[in-house]
Amino acid sequence: MKLNCDMGESLGAWTVGNDAQIMPYIDMANIACGFHASDPDTMSTTVVLAKQHGVSIGAHPGYADLQGFGRRSIPHTHAQITHLILYQVGALQGICRLHQANVDYIKPHGALYNDMMKDVALFSSVIEAARQLQLPLMVLATDNADYLHIAQRANVTLIHEGFVDRRYTKGKQLAPRTLKGAVMTELDEVKHQAQALISGSTFSSIDNAPIQVVADTLCVHGDGSNALIFAQHLRDLINEQAK
Repeated sequence: MKLNCDMGESLGAWTVGNDAQIMPYIDMANIACGFHASDPDTMSTTVVLAKQHGVSIGAHPGYADLQGFGRRSIPHTHAQITHLILYQVGALQGICRLHQANVDYIKPHGALYNDMMKDVALFSSVIEAARQLQLPLMVLATDNADYLHIAQRANVTLIHEGFVDRRYTKGKQLAPRTLKGAVMTELDEVKHQAQALISGSTFSSIDNAPIQVVADTLCVHGDGSNALIFAQHLRDLINEQAK
């Protein structure tokens, strides 16, 4: 099991998250590419930090929505979705080249991530970008056969992701942030869900239905106020499981 974190989301004079403190505890850093957050200097700083700690670098593209932090859906044609991702990943690849590093995978951000998991045609547009770049795509852990077939047909590897600080619906989608309790802030409940995800056992959805999610990696959101504490405890849980 790998631990990933959304990072590099500061912008200009505004600092978001505790990237320098969290980086030693994670395996994969999803680095914002400038559309929902970040800027060239922040991207460079985060790439250097990831390289120092031997952390895999992922591109974290989103809708062009700085005001909404990429959490608002914006209509696009399917070609525009592909172009949107290629543009942002290309920017991060340029920064990585400066530091003799590589982008290892793609993980869409926020509303773009949620939209691709609900719209098979939009998902296909994201897959096309990943196919062109020959990079794996991180997705919400799913047993959706259509999605698996689309990725296999495009020869794109999927990295299945579970969330420790977000509640799920009974359909195994992320509960909307507008719902009370959708964002988990207490360490005990985060650890409980993480243990279930690591062991492959069932846990409760936001509507109290038992669900099981089979994941390759766990996500902690780097902009959360308790992100550092969560990352430290999750690292310990994963290390215990690996023994």
